[in-house]
Amino acid sequence: MKKEKQKKKIVEEKNKKKKIQVEENDNEKEEGNSYWLPIGMCLGVSIGTAIGNITNNMLFWVPLGISIGLCLGIVFSGDKDDNE
Repeated sequence: MKKEKQKKKIVEEKNKKKKIQVEENDNEKEEGNSYWLPIGMCLGVSIGTAIGNITNNMLFWVPLGISIGLCLGIVFSGDKDDNE
């Protein structure tokens, strides 16, 4: 009986630790705001496609537009507390 109680106690402690780790990971995900990354990428694709179509050089402008869009998305998704 004592061994079973000890095993249950150990399992419960492990489960508590896992729950705490999952909650910490959820909090980290909420802090990171990746809202602007897909918006920047979509804008980059559309601008790259437009310029590539005008200049007849799609292979150059679409990846360049995606890159620029992702960079802008990262810049816009930065912390709002860094106003110093």
